[in-house]
Amino acid sequence: MARGSKSKYTNKQKRKAEHIEEGYEKRGTGKKEAERRAWATVNKESGGGKKSGSGRGKKSNKSSSRKGGRKGGKKSHKRSKKKS
Repeated sequence: MARGSKSKYTNKQKRKAEHIEEGYEKRGTGKKEAERRAWATVNKESGGGKKSGSGRGKKSNKSSSRKGGRKGGKKSHKRSKKKS
């Protein structure tokens, strides 16, 4: 498997990366940088691609997703207070 290949990821991880990437692009991040950040987030939360073997399941750490949601909420909250 070539380095950077996404063949060892689950469909759920791929969908998650796409969704995160779209969010970064909406906020003005370039396509390549958005993709890099999205996969970094997926790897941080799930520990990388599929792992074979019984009992390999591990709880995912969603702290980075929560952080992003809180950041976005704060920004939009501040915008709505301003009088135009």
